[in-house]
Amino acid sequence: MATLASTRAFHVFHRHFQVVTPRFPRSLLEAPKPKRHPLHQLLPSLCPCVPPLTSSPKSLSITFSLPDGASSISATKVVDVDLSLAVKKKAMEISPVLKGTSIFLVGMNSTIKTNVGKLLADALRYYHFDSDSLVEEACGGESAAKSLKEQDEKGFHDSETEVLKQLSSMGRLVVCAGDGLVQSSTNLALLRHGISIWIDVPIEMVAKNMIEEGVQIPVTELSTAESYSETGDNQVFAQLAVVYEEMKGGYATADASVSLQKVASQLGYDDLDAVTTEDMAMEVLKEIQRLTRLKKMMEEAARPF
Repeated sequence: MATLASTRAFHVFHRHFQVVTPRFPRSLLEAPKPKRHPLHQLLPSLCPCVPPLTSSPKSLSITFSLPDGASSISATKVVDVDLSLAVKKKAMEISPVLKGTSIFLVGMNSTIKTNVGKLLADALRYYHFDSDSLVEEACGGESAAKSLKEQDEKGFHDSETEVLKQLSSMGRLVVCAGDGLVQSSTNLALLRHGISIWIDVPIEMVAKNMIEEGVQIPVTELSTAESYSETGDNQVFAQLAVVYEEMKGGYATADASVSLQKVASQLGYDDLDAVTTEDMAMEVLKEIQRLTRLKKMMEEAARPF
């Protein structure tokens, strides 16, 4: 079954890509600018159903009063700021130095991570993939993937590695990486073909979103989460806590991290729910810009006098 799943993983990509570009060098700055590969129309089954991205305009409040002892009059002027345009502007700014290098988003599976991935792909004019969906597709569907993991866990993980091999051989991708992609040294090495960013969202928020949306824990995370015997909402939180403890070491190997809590603090938000997809995407782009600048400085410092 492992061989069959790996073969399916290979064909999942070749059904959608006419050409597979050569694998990128590990160094971002040494990578030649890849050709943009032609792409067939993607099947809806390759990406999870998530709420459509919506811009979340922010408002600027301006209060003033009349002079000369007149009665104070307060007025609020609402200024709509389209943050999605700011994200696109930042994406255009870093695109030349990014050189088509793929971006892998790791961290707990959540609507936040998925929406950030979709927005980044749109801003950078990249393609978006969800690795868990591709693994399930390669195994023949969600139920088949679950069955394979129960009967042949090694074969299931081989399928995850095969999917990642295909993804890491291509350019101009934003990949929402499932937890299986940070569980082995082989997979972690493959992630080095692109830039990896840890989207750090509090477990409480992930659990709350899953409960509200009726989302089940992905097949790729069932092996550890199933062992918990809590009930109801506590069960979801307990399962996610187990997954997080097991995976956080892999998450921490990412090139950079973007914490939702830190973003909220920087923006002066008391409520974490106030942080928008655009806020998180902007921070990811800033981290990517910082990484590319750092690598350029290191390259210049290594040049002989």
